[in-house]
Amino acid sequence: MALEIIGFPRSNFVRTARMVAQEKGVPYEHIPAMPHSDEVKAINPLGLIPVARHDGQDMAETYAIAHYIDTAFDGPALVPTDPKGAAAVNRWIMAVNTSVDQMLMRRYVVEYAFHKDKDGNVVRDVIDQTVKRLPKMFAFLEAAVADGYLGGDSFTMADCFLMPILAAVQMFPEGQENMANCPNLQAYFAKVSERDSFKDTAS
Repeated sequence: MALEIIGFPRSNFVRTARMVAQEKGVPYEHIPAMPHSDEVKAINPLGLIPVARHDGQDMAETYAIAHYIDTAFDGPALVPTDPKGAAAVNRWIMAVNTSVDQMLMRRYVVEYAFHKDKDGNVVRDVIDQTVKRLPKMFAFLEAAVADGYLGGDSFTMADCFLMPILAAVQMFPEGQENMANCPNLQAYFAKVSERDSFKDTAS
């Protein structure tokens, strides 16, 4: 059975799972599905995306899916196999999964995209609180990519987690402004944007 990755295409975590599969050279079928749909809840009762299937194995949670793809298939390792190298990459994956995603996606991008009043105007309460904290987060990421990639000088799974967030945050004005003040992050984004795994998962 071929690998199936199930979830809404615009989800940063769905895109991450798809990028990991493509970086590994693993053929997969992307099945669009909304969070909390019956198809998603059949695998993850919490309704969160992505979910995945392969060879009779149901999977949920982005890192679990990405780790499975990285270890179950041939191809370049996206997380080093030695414990020290793995710890360094996993540190950045977890940082993006928690702090970066919570601020830039949940409290900024998602608020812009989905939190609107009855007239269709963006409700800015959470956005305005978050905007004050954006410079510190962007400074953190600016330093983190100084060697060329997230946390180092080579592409890893951590970059698959960060790039979809950076793409989304630049859709809105304060994200664009903060990105403009970060030359390392601009260069990083431009470079990784040229990878097929990023270009081919844009929709």
